[in-house]
Amino acid sequence: MSTFRRVIDIVGRILIGGGVVLLLFTAYQIWGTSIQESHTQSALRTQLQQETNSQEVRRALAEESALDKLPTGPPVAAPRTSDPAEGEPVGDIRIPVIGINQVVVEGINTPDLRKGPGHYIGTPLPGQSGNTAIAGHRTTYGHPFYNLDTVKVGDPIVVTTLQGIFVYDATRSLVVSPSDTSVINNAFGDTLTLTTCNPRFSASTRLIVQAKLVHSQLFPNSGLHRATTHTDPKSGDLAGNSDAGLTDALFWGFVTFVVGAGILVAAYRFRSRRWVIYGVGTVGILILLWFFFGAVSPLLPASF
Repeated sequence: MSTFRRVIDIVGRILIGGGVVLLLFTAYQIWGTSIQESHTQSALRTQLQQETNSQEVRRALAEESALDKLPTGPPVAAPRTSDPAEGEPVGDIRIPVIGINQVVVEGINTPDLRKGPGHYIGTPLPGQSGNTAIAGHRTTYGHPFYNLDTVKVGDPIVVTTLQGIFVYDATRSLVVSPSDTSVINNAFGDTLTLTTCNPRFSASTRLIVQAKLVHSQLFPNSGLHRATTHTDPKSGDLAGNSDAGLTDALFWGFVTFVVGAGILVAAYRFRSRRWVIYGVGTVGILILLWFFFGAVSPLLPASF
């Protein structure tokens, strides 16, 4: 009977431990990834401002700049320029109706979208002629497009780059399959297409919001941009791409398990100091779990 109780006790502890890990992972997905994204966004905004000597451009890109002085001139498209390297800042996007003010980076792969909304490689840069496409997370890493479904026809979407300020008005929203890339194909006129997973906490479909360029203000020397040799093609899917493998997740999971088992063994052998061991071990386990969760998160399609 004692053996049976011991087995039940061990199983119970394992189940409780597993439940705690799941709760911590949920907290990481909701808050931990947002903390990482917020820190990265701050660094990207500073980097973007440092790439110009124009005070006008810096004021336009400043996080605290107001939206009450938007351009009202005709929708003049910016000249085509070379794209920034993948992962580098492109400009910022602001959607007042849902309170979004985020720096957009080049690319839509997993490392790119962890930083913020990503520009589809191969589509025109914001403000340039054609169909500019931008993807963003909906439930993790700052969830910039969490409320994208509430954007209605006529709502303004403002994109600021080193080339100028571009105001788009939403024209429609729709839901498509992840493989339906027709929505990011080059279109007649100057348009903006935003994509994110749909519904929330799922990656089964994609929510699309499209807008047309209605006003713009070009900065002096708007034809200048950073030179780059980056030539990757655009994605063959509507974002949600993951280049992450199981290796990192398995590695950090194994390390966490070994360290956790070591803590339990040490606490059992040195019972007089078990609370000290548990205290120090908990800190170590939480650090390892942070890395483990970071490796597991990209493997989940619903995390987009």
